[in-house]
Amino acid sequence: MASFPAERAMVHFPFKNWLRLLQHLLCLGLLLAACGVAQAQSLLALYHAARPLDAAVLAARAEVDAAQARTGQARAGLLPQLRLQADATRTWTESGGLSLPGLPGQPDLPGLPSLPSMSGSSSFNSRSVTLAGVQPIYRPVEKIAWDQSREATQTAEIALDAAEQDLMVRVAQAYFDVLAAQNALESVQALKQAIERQWQLAQRNFDIGNATITDSREAQARLDAAIAQEIAAQNDLHVKQLALQEVVGQVNAVPLPLAEPVQLPRLEPETVQQWLALAQADNAQIRQQAVALHLAELDTRKARAGHLPTVDLQMSASSTHYGGNSSRTPALGGGKNASIGVQVTLPLFSGLSTQYRIRETLAAQDKARANLDGSRRDVTQAVQAAFFGVQSGMAQVAALEAALASARSALQANQRGYEVGVRINIDVLNAQSEVYDAENNLARARYDVLLGLLQLQQAAGTLSEPDLAQVNALLDLPRMAD
Repeated sequence: MASFPAERAMVHFPFKNWLRLLQHLLCLGLLLAACGVAQAQSLLALYHAARPLDAAVLAARAEVDAAQARTGQARAGLLPQLRLQADATRTWTESGGLSLPGLPGQPDLPGLPSLPSMSGSSSFNSRSVTLAGVQPIYRPVEKIAWDQSREATQTAEIALDAAEQDLMVRVAQAYFDVLAAQNALESVQALKQAIERQWQLAQRNFDIGNATITDSREAQARLDAAIAQEIAAQNDLHVKQLALQEVVGQVNAVPLPLAEPVQLPRLEPETVQQWLALAQADNAQIRQQAVALHLAELDTRKARAGHLPTVDLQMSASSTHYGGNSSRTPALGGGKNASIGVQVTLPLFSGLSTQYRIRETLAAQDKARANLDGSRRDVTQAVQAAFFGVQSGMAQVAALEAALASARSALQANQRGYEVGVRINIDVLNAQSEVYDAENNLARARYDVLLGLLQLQQAAGTLSEPDLAQVNALLDLPRMAD
């Protein structure tokens, strides 16, 4: 078997290019070694690994907790309010002597009686304890605020569900991107090997005089192009693996390939109208806008409740004790008292603020209704595009399977024709390229269909973990035990 001509290779690949190629091959070897050490993981396993680490999901879950806490705060306005107050006071009083006409040390005036001298000091202690409580009986504003807080919690829960669905799609996209990059690298490597064999065959035929130098040079040109494609495919695989690692939060995440033969799932429901009906009921965007409209309506009700009275049940109980120390004033005692009553407050005039607040909430209500209508149109378009994309992808997969079978048959025919002299070398090289292009396109189309199914379910709002498990069942799962 003829050896690869070093002189011809050096003409096309200078020393720097060969050094760069060696560096790429070394990186690929390290990458493949890491993949060999790491255990391959399924799509569902990587999703479970990414879920507790994803920033969007964690933020949405924290918002749910905050919304639930705000609901408790809003409910507090309808629950009893108790207040305990304790006071302790000490008071000192000091009075000096008072001199009047007729008092000692002053000249007496005729006709005025003499008055006694008035002086002394006193101190007093007072202690009181008061327990007061209010039980709201009728507070329409607080009741509507509580309803709004519960609706806001529902909005946060919908956002959390949407974040988890988005994570499923992102993990699946990164997962299939890595598989597609692996298939592309394997295809170009197989193509390079086939071209090398064809070059060796053309060189042998040239050496024995059965072919011209043109066949050998054509094979050499294709081999150079295949080497360049291999380097690009290696880099693309490395980038796709980094993207997968970033999504799942794991280093050396290795996806499992699809099991052979590949059986794509059916599109169920089968009509776009059924998918649209599901989307109108379950799509996260539509549900959030519907809740926003309801919140705007509640806000209008709360603004109108500014004209309504409030009724509270008020209760209080107190105990007071007085103590004194005075030579002139006897010690005082204390007392206990309790009260219960109903307080009614009716707003009469607030400077027209309530009327303007109602006008504001009505405008916000119209805005929320317009947003809901716009979301429904956007979701309808997205569902239709996703549905027809999946339909087209499935038809493309079937066509590519037939094209691959035809390309393989054409390659075999061209190889036999070249051996007997009825085909030239370029015919075989073209047939080889068509086979590997068809294989690569078919693999990419299958991944696009699987991802499109998940995106369609996400657009309809029905995507859940069982749907992801259905796609996960198409993988070569037995390899997980290797």
